[in-house]
Amino acid sequence: MDLYLILAISILLPSLWLYTAHLSRTSNPTFRKKRICLLIAHPDDEAMFFSPTLLALTAPDLGNHVKILCLSNGNADGLGKVREKELITSVKMLGLGSENDALLLDTSDFVDSMTSKWDKLKVADVLGRAFSPSVHKSNGRQASEKAGSNTSMATIDILITFDRHGVSGHPNHIALYHGAKEWLTALSKVKKSWQSTVDLYTLTSVSLSRKYISVVDALTTFSFGILWNMRASQRGNKPKGPRQLLFVSGMMQWRQGQRAMTNGHKSQMRWFRWGWIGFGRFMAVNDLRREDVA
Repeated sequence: MDLYLILAISILLPSLWLYTAHLSRTSNPTFRKKRICLLIAHPDDEAMFFSPTLLALTAPDLGNHVKILCLSNGNADGLGKVREKELITSVKMLGLGSENDALLLDTSDFVDSMTSKWDKLKVADVLGRAFSPSVHKSNGRQASEKAGSNTSMATIDILITFDRHGVSGHPNHIALYHGAKEWLTALSKVKKSWQSTVDLYTLTSVSLSRKYISVVDALTTFSFGILWNMRASQRGNKPKGPRQLLFVSGMMQWRQGQRAMTNGHKSQMRWFRWGWIGFGRFMAVNDLRREDVA
């Protein structure tokens, strides 16, 4: 009896995973022909946390232009220059069209450290310089006049980053969330219609019990997503973008994300990272939620 149960589970779980991956590609909303930026804190964030998102959104048939902005070179162990090169290797494996689509900063404002608290205003300043330069260089009446004459001054449509909990609780991750909201809030003050110009989506943090069950969490996340969308619909607000996005990697995509870590970020492959890429659910499942910006 136990043998039959083990056999049934060994067949059922992979089947549910692949079925959910199929549904996420064919039934769930996604982005098409959008200018998208993934905002990360360190080289390897894109592979460890966002590989399902990148592999999905860089699919050629969607026509998206995906960029990555990384605010530090991860120099905590003195390997900054090595990790800069590793980021380029990784993003190519994750579908970016050109290494020029990955921008990495090396500045004392953003030091890779668990004890370093990044200033959200400085994060917002970087985003402004990168993606809304015409507004960033202006202020007061001049900014308002420019906004009035051009309602699409941002050079991206979608910004993706960590949520308020940072997924792993890393303070650098959390700072990106607050900096992104600060930037978009500042844009909305220049002109009200900015609220519908750039959409902010954040990667949903989960409990420790779900963080290490890999693809098993795919169906759970899919079910939670349906319930969350139903509750959001009952509030009566209808945002122009989808409220939630679910990206579940199939077998080939999952292995590609793993290779982005093992082959791309070789300097970071310590013993505990093998556990993450083998059992971490973020290597296979990403659910993004649209943030409201006041």
